[in-house]
Amino acid sequence: MMRSEWRDHDWQLIHTTPQSPSLHMALDDVLVHEVGAGHRPPTLRVWEWASPAVVIGRFQSLRNEVDMEAAQRHGIEVVRRISGGGAMFIEPGNTITYSICAPLSLIKGLSFQQAYACMDEWVIEALATLGIKAWYQPLNDITSAGGKIAGAAQAHRGGAVLHHVTMAYDIDAVKMLDVLRIGREKLSDKGTTSAAKRVDPLRSQTGLPREAVIEQMIATFRQRHGLADDVLRAGELARAEALARERFSSQAWLADVA
Repeated sequence: MMRSEWRDHDWQLIHTTPQSPSLHMALDDVLVHEVGAGHRPPTLRVWEWASPAVVIGRFQSLRNEVDMEAAQRHGIEVVRRISGGGAMFIEPGNTITYSICAPLSLIKGLSFQQAYACMDEWVIEALATLGIKAWYQPLNDITSAGGKIAGAAQAHRGGAVLHHVTMAYDIDAVKMLDVLRIGREKLSDKGTTSAAKRVDPLRSQTGLPREAVIEQMIATFRQRHGLADDVLRAGELARAEALARERFSSQAWLADVA
């Protein structure tokens, strides 16, 4: 298999109405398999969240990462994704999330670090058009002088790679630290402040509505790589809904790594 270029592929955009956290996990699983099997062209999916969530990595300990009592108190659903990496705190209006499902040929011969950088070049260009000087911070962050903007994770399934990114448009750092166990026992008031400063939201940097930031990201991807508007197919959605019920909403999957 030779390495392919972005323009070698017929990229499709999926940007639907808000979905539940468990359905988002399932859609990534279904779509990466569809792309890997050659049943769907490479796809950029921009997520809309129906409710707040904490998304933990495939290999993370639920107990170590999340205060479940605090999550329930705040009405936050906790889900586990199929990729590795760290926990992400999600609030619908404060978060920009996207995933890319692409043939493995796109990152053929690249190291893990190079693969992450390759998949995020377009969004760094998009941020630059919005006046944000951002860069890739190995292994899986996008950052600026003010702090972290986004975190990424990847998973390989069959002949495809799933690369998904969560970006902070705005953030309730106090709530985040109430729910996530980020070395909480070591956090003083000063520590809480410094943890909040490590994230540099796009709202404060751009002054733009969240929708305008997303529009510019999509426009940049379209200009660089080509992008046609698409929708979820009935079969894809049906399989994802079944997976959301049977796996991603189940306590067994969530607590798989206690």
